[in-house]
Amino acid sequence: VQLVESGGGSVQAGGSLRLACVVSAYSYIENCLGWFRQVPRKEREGVAAVYASGGNTYYAGSVKGRFTITQDNAKNTVYLQMNSLKPEDTAMYYCAARLTTTWCGLDRGRFAYWGQGTQVTVS
Repeated sequence: VQLVESGGGSVQAGGSLRLACVVSAYSYIENCLGWFRQVPRKEREGVAAVYASGGNTYYAGSVKGRFTITQDNAKNTVYLQMNSLKPEDTAMYYCAARLTTTWCGLDRGRFAYWGQGTQVTVS
């Protein structure tokens, strides 16, 4: 399983970015796909996740109402739309997948597959 992120970049506070993650071996059934972020010297934290079967979504409190996670089954892709960005959103953002599961959420220890990350910088 490979995950490839794209869409990171630099943006001013208040702006928007959309991250994309293409997931190989993707199935819309019983998969949990998530976005995490990490800054140097801090633990990786969950941002948003979506359960592919049913579409239930989960968000960190710090991004709720500003970020939206969606999936496009036809393109094997999960997106993270980030609006009203703040400097504290600056981080490396990672896509992650947990396959064949009935669980979904923001516990990073439960995700087995990870992308290489894409940098988001908000100034």
